[in-house]
Amino acid sequence: MSDSVSDLIDRLHREAEQDRPTEETPDVGIVMGSDSDLEVMLTGGKRGGAYDAFVDELGFGEQTDYENAPDERFTFETYVTSAHRTPDLMTAYAETAEERGLEVIIAGAGGKSADLPNMTASIAYPLPVIGVPVQEKSVDSVIGMPTGAPLVAVDAGKSFNAALSAAQILARQHESVRDRLVAYHDGLRESVGTVSRELHDRGTESFSNE
Repeated sequence: MSDSVSDLIDRLHREAEQDRPTEETPDVGIVMGSDSDLEVMLTGGKRGGAYDAFVDELGFGEQTDYENAPDERFTFETYVTSAHRTPDLMTAYAETAEERGLEVIIAGAGGKSADLPNMTASIAYPLPVIGVPVQEKSVDSVIGMPTGAPLVAVDAGKSFNAALSAAQILARQHESVRDRLVAYHDGLRESVGTVSRELHDRGTESFSNE
Protein backbone atom coordinates (compact mmCIF):
# COMPACT_ATOMS: atom_id res chain seq x y z
CA MET A 1 0.00 0.00 0.00
CA SER A 2 1.37 3.41 -0.93
CA ASP A 3 2.03 5.90 1.83
CA SER A 4 -0.42 8.47 0.44
CA VAL A 5 -3.28 5.99 0.20
CA SER A 6 -2.54 4.55 3.64
CA ASP A 7 -2.44 8.05 5.11
CA LEU A 8 -5.79 8.94 3.57
CA ILE A 9 -7.42 5.76 4.83
CA ASP A 10 -6.09 6.39 8.34
CA ARG A 11 -7.31 9.99 8.15
CA LEU A 12 -10.85 8.93 7.19
CA HIS A 13 -11.05 6.47 10.09
CA ARG A 14 -9.70 9.06 12.55
CA GLU A 15 -12.30 11.56 11.38
CA ALA A 16 -15.06 8.97 11.75
CA GLU A 17 -14.09 8.50 15.39
CA GLN A 18 -14.35 12.20 16.28
CA ASP A 19 -18.15 12.46 16.47
CA ARG A 20 -18.12 16.14 15.53
CA PRO A 21 -21.32 18.23 15.40
CA THR A 22 -23.08 18.00 12.04
CA GLU A 23 -22.76 21.77 11.63
CA GLU A 24 -18.99 21.32 11.44
CA THR A 25 -18.77 18.35 9.08
CA PRO A 26 -19.16 18.17 5.28
CA ASP A 27 -22.76 17.62 4.21
CA VAL A 28 -21.96 16.30 0.73
CA GLY A 29 -19.07 14.17 -0.43
CA ILE A 30 -17.93 14.35 -4.06
CA VAL A 31 -15.76 11.48 -5.26
CA MET A 32 -14.41 10.71 -8.70
CA GLY A 33 -12.34 7.93 -10.21
CA SER A 34 -9.59 10.18 -11.55
CA ASP A 35 -8.56 13.82 -11.51
CA SER A 36 -9.17 13.74 -15.26
CA ASP A 37 -12.87 13.71 -14.30
CA LEU A 38 -12.48 16.96 -12.39
CA GLU A 39 -13.73 19.27 -15.12
CA VAL A 40 -16.96 17.34 -15.58
CA MET A 41 -17.48 16.60 -11.90
CA LEU A 42 -16.83 20.05 -10.53
CA THR A 43 -16.68 23.00 -12.91
CA GLY A 44 -15.69 24.30 -16.30
CA GLY A 45 -16.26 23.17 -19.85
CA LYS A 46 -19.36 24.03 -21.84
CA ARG A 47 -21.71 23.75 -18.89
CA GLY A 48 -21.49 24.23 -15.16
CA GLY A 49 -20.64 21.44 -12.79
CA ALA A 50 -21.32 20.51 -9.18
CA TYR A 51 -18.91 23.13 -7.85
CA ASP A 52 -20.73 25.87 -9.74
CA ALA A 53 -24.08 24.68 -8.43
CA PHE A 54 -22.96 24.45 -4.82
CA VAL A 55 -20.82 27.58 -4.61
CA ASP A 56 -22.29 30.01 -7.14
CA GLU A 57 -25.97 29.08 -6.93
CA LEU A 58 -26.54 27.62 -3.46
CA GLY A 59 -23.90 29.29 -1.30
CA PHE A 60 -22.15 26.13 -0.08
CA GLY A 61 -18.49 26.13 0.90
CA GLU A 62 -15.80 23.58 0.14
CA GLN A 63 -14.43 21.97 3.28
CA THR A 64 -10.76 21.03 2.92
CA ASP A 65 -9.99 20.59 6.62
CA TYR A 66 -12.27 18.26 8.53
CA GLU A 67 -11.41 19.84 11.86
CA ASN A 68 -11.80 23.43 10.69
CA ALA A 69 -15.05 23.99 8.82
CA PRO A 70 -15.41 27.06 6.60
CA ASP A 71 -17.79 29.86 7.51
CA GLU A 72 -20.55 28.52 5.29
CA ARG A 73 -23.14 26.43 7.15
CA PHE A 74 -23.44 23.86 4.35
CA THR A 75 -20.33 22.34 2.83
CA PHE A 76 -18.96 19.67 0.50
CA GLU A 77 -15.65 17.85 0.19
CA THR A 78 -13.84 16.28 -2.77
CA TYR A 79 -11.71 13.14 -3.12
CA VAL A 80 -10.34 10.87 -5.85
CA THR A 81 -11.17 7.26 -4.92
CA SER A 82 -10.63 4.96 -7.87
CA ALA A 83 -12.65 1.73 -7.72
CA HIS A 84 -9.98 -0.13 -9.67
CA ARG A 85 -6.68 1.45 -8.63
CA THR A 86 -7.48 2.22 -4.99
CA PRO A 87 -10.38 -0.05 -3.97
CA ASP A 88 -9.21 0.11 -0.36
CA LEU A 89 -9.51 3.91 -0.33
CA MET A 90 -12.91 3.76 -2.01
CA THR A 91 -14.08 1.26 0.61
CA ALA A 92 -12.76 3.31 3.52
CA TYR A 93 -14.44 6.44 2.19
CA ALA A 94 -17.81 4.76 1.70
CA GLU A 95 -17.65 2.88 5.03
CA THR A 96 -16.85 6.02 7.05
CA ALA A 97 -19.02 8.51 5.14
CA GLU A 98 -22.04 8.45 7.43
CA GLU A 99 -19.98 8.48 10.64
CA ARG A 100 -18.05 11.47 9.28
CA GLY A 101 -21.32 13.39 8.97
CA LEU A 102 -22.02 13.15 5.27
CA GLU A 103 -25.69 13.09 4.29
CA VAL A 104 -25.28 12.30 0.60
CA ILE A 105 -22.48 11.35 -1.81
CA ILE A 106 -22.03 12.33 -5.46
CA ALA A 107 -19.87 9.80 -7.27
CA GLY A 108 -18.62 10.09 -10.83
CA ALA A 109 -16.61 7.84 -13.10
CA GLY A 110 -15.87 7.45 -16.79
CA GLY A 111 -15.21 4.68 -19.27
CA LYS A 112 -17.24 1.54 -19.91
CA SER A 113 -16.28 0.15 -16.51
CA ALA A 114 -17.52 3.07 -14.43
CA ASP A 115 -17.77 1.15 -11.17
CA LEU A 116 -17.11 3.87 -8.59
CA PRO A 117 -20.73 5.09 -8.19
CA ASN A 118 -22.06 1.53 -8.01
CA MET A 119 -19.52 0.24 -5.51
CA THR A 120 -19.71 3.38 -3.38
CA ALA A 121 -23.50 3.07 -3.22
CA SER A 122 -23.29 -0.59 -2.22
CA ILE A 123 -20.79 0.03 0.57
CA ALA A 124 -22.23 3.31 1.88
CA TYR A 125 -25.82 1.98 1.96
CA PRO A 126 -28.22 3.27 3.27
CA LEU A 127 -26.55 6.66 2.66
CA PRO A 128 -27.92 8.00 -0.65
CA VAL A 129 -25.48 8.12 -3.56
CA ILE A 130 -25.99 10.06 -6.80
CA GLY A 131 -24.06 8.67 -9.75
CA VAL A 132 -22.62 10.84 -12.52
CA PRO A 133 -21.53 9.09 -15.73
CA VAL A 134 -18.61 11.25 -16.83
CA GLN A 135 -18.98 10.06 -20.44
CA GLU A 136 -21.85 8.74 -22.54
CA LYS A 137 -20.29 5.29 -22.57
CA SER A 138 -20.43 5.24 -18.77
CA VAL A 139 -24.23 5.53 -18.57
CA ASP A 140 -25.09 1.83 -18.76
CA SER A 141 -22.60 0.95 -16.04
CA VAL A 142 -23.80 3.65 -13.67
CA ILE A 143 -27.52 2.95 -14.05
CA GLY A 144 -27.19 -0.84 -14.14
CA MET A 145 -27.61 -1.58 -10.47
CA PRO A 146 -29.70 -4.66 -9.56
CA THR A 147 -32.95 -4.53 -7.63
CA GLY A 148 -32.29 -3.88 -3.96
CA ALA A 149 -29.09 -1.91 -4.57
CA PRO A 150 -30.33 1.62 -5.28
CA LEU A 151 -28.28 4.28 -7.02
CA VAL A 152 -29.79 7.54 -8.21
CA ALA A 153 -28.14 8.78 -11.42
CA VAL A 154 -28.10 11.84 -13.65
CA ASP A 155 -27.35 11.99 -17.36
CA ALA A 156 -23.78 11.90 -18.64
CA GLY A 157 -21.72 14.87 -17.57
CA LYS A 158 -24.47 16.61 -15.63
CA SER A 159 -22.85 16.92 -12.23
CA PHE A 160 -24.62 20.29 -11.85
CA ASN A 161 -27.92 18.40 -11.64
CA ALA A 162 -26.35 15.94 -9.23
CA ALA A 163 -25.51 18.83 -6.91
CA LEU A 164 -29.07 20.12 -7.12
CA SER A 165 -30.38 16.63 -6.34
CA ALA A 166 -28.05 16.38 -3.35
CA ALA A 167 -29.33 19.74 -2.13
CA GLN A 168 -32.91 18.48 -2.52
CA ILE A 169 -32.09 15.61 -0.18
CA LEU A 170 -30.64 18.03 2.37
CA ALA A 171 -33.64 20.33 1.96
CA ARG A 172 -35.94 17.75 3.52
CA GLN A 173 -34.25 18.47 6.86
CA HIS A 174 -32.83 21.96 6.34
CA GLU A 175 -35.28 24.69 5.40
CA SER A 176 -32.55 27.15 4.50
CA VAL A 177 -31.34 24.79 1.76
CA ARG A 178 -34.91 24.52 0.50
CA ASP A 179 -35.12 28.31 0.37
CA ARG A 180 -31.94 28.45 -1.70
CA LEU A 181 -33.27 25.88 -4.14
CA VAL A 182 -36.53 27.78 -4.51
CA ALA A 183 -34.66 31.03 -5.10
CA TYR A 184 -32.51 29.35 -7.76
CA HIS A 185 -35.60 27.99 -9.53
CA ASP A 186 -37.32 31.37 -9.33
CA GLY A 187 -34.28 32.88 -11.04
CA LEU A 188 -34.53 30.36 -13.87
CA ARG A 189 -38.22 31.08 -14.24
CA GLU A 190 -37.62 34.82 -14.40
CA SER A 191 -34.87 34.47 -16.99
CA VAL A 192 -37.16 32.46 -19.27
CA GLY A 193 -39.89 35.07 -18.94
CA THR A 194 -37.47 37.87 -19.75
CA VAL A 195 -36.16 36.11 -22.86
CA SER A 196 -39.66 35.23 -24.02
CA ARG A 197 -40.84 38.82 -23.68
CA GLU A 198 -37.83 40.25 -25.48
CA LEU A 199 -38.10 37.72 -28.32
CA HIS A 200 -41.76 38.51 -28.88
CA ASP A 201 -41.50 42.29 -28.48
CA ARG A 202 -38.39 42.78 -30.58
CA GLY A 203 -39.05 40.14 -33.21
CA THR A 204 -36.91 37.16 -34.26
CA GLU A 205 -34.48 38.98 -36.54
CA SER A 206 -33.63 41.76 -34.08
CA PHE A 207 -33.35 39.32 -31.17
CA SER A 208 -31.15 36.90 -33.10
CA ASN A 209 -28.75 39.62 -34.31
CA GLU A 210 -27.99 40.90 -30.83
